[in-house]
Amino acid sequence: MPHIIAVTNQKGGVGKTTTSVNLAASLAIRRKCVLLIDLDPQGNASTGSGCQKDALETSVYHVLMQNKNILDVVIHQERAGYDLLPANEELTVAETALLKVDGREYQLQKALKNIGNSYDYIIIDCPPTLNTLTVNALVAANSVLIPLQCEYYPLEGLSGLISTIQELQEWVNKDLYIEGILRTMVDSRSRLSIDVTKELYEHFAAQLLKTVIPRNVRLAEAPSFGLPALYYDAKSPGAKAYLELTDEILARIKTRRTEQQKQLATA
Repeated sequence: MPHIIAVTNQKGGVGKTTTSVNLAASLAIRRKCVLLIDLDPQGNASTGSGCQKDALETSVYHVLMQNKNILDVVIHQERAGYDLLPANEELTVAETALLKVDGREYQLQKALKNIGNSYDYIIIDCPPTLNTLTVNALVAANSVLIPLQCEYYPLEGLSGLISTIQELQEWVNKDLYIEGILRTMVDSRSRLSIDVTKELYEHFAAQLLKTVIPRNVRLAEAPSFGLPALYYDAKSPGAKAYLELTDEILARIKTRRTEQQKQLATA
């Protein structure tokens, strides 16, 4: 079965979509079969992957609200190297409509059962708010990746987000765990970045990823060309950092699986 990673943060502008798109592309570079799910009504992950979201006949909305088979909706993004379940503003309707659906938090999980072993990894780009769509992602996911801009406002909301994840673990997804906290838009010369990093090590050392995503103009430019940074400028610091992130996450997942196998063997 695929490993499903929800990329989420209740604070907007922290590099959530940039991380989703570039993690998906980096996993594909590492010869993994990848599906990127755009679960944000803004559809930024779709456009950043080269998809014309306004021209879509079907999207993730139809999967969630009309039980459309997910494999009939995904689009292979040749230039990006992965499959995409796209989104557009239609998904805004689903935010409200899902509130009337019994078992609404399980809609995405049920849809993903149709894909079997078609993918090694599924990346879900969540909305920048804790709504029904985000809950669907966290119920379906194995793990959560939290992009965090190295500033104090995003840092203030981190404890609340982790508490929410813990509540969901108790409520609907006991196997959900935090893949890691990813520092984004980091200026290594900035005193603020240094101070926030220090705070993170003091309070979240176990979850803090070693990889740091630098503030990089190429990462900001790439979406306007409908490309992940790896295909826009593979030599840029941002593209290299996302490859490093991917290798770190793959190593963490491998270690976790090895530990689980040992526990099963001794049980």
